[in-house]
Amino acid sequence: MYISVRRYNITDESAIDEIVHRATTGFMPIISQTPGFIAYYGIATEDNVIATVSIFEDQAGAEESNQRAAEWVLQNLAHYVTGIPQITAGDVQFHQIK
Repeated sequence: MYISVRRYNITDESAIDEIVHRATTGFMPIISQTPGFIAYYGIATEDNVIATVSIFEDQAGAEESNQRAAEWVLQNLAHYVTGIPQITAGDVQFHQIK
């Protein structure tokens, strides 16, 4: 498995609900169709950050999801996001599932 974590700085805390709605209805259908998709999670923090975790079977799928996310954010959320996302990605070295 391969995981990509993207961290976005948000311009306005009051926009988080709108961002979550747009991501749920607009981006989740796109990422779930990416080859190798396993799971996608998103969180909103109190310090105006939205972070997403994308889990794929391999690096190629995760990298494609980063590309798709960049394009989608540019087209749909550009005025809500400052700067570029911080991306951390790599092979899963350990995990546990209940």
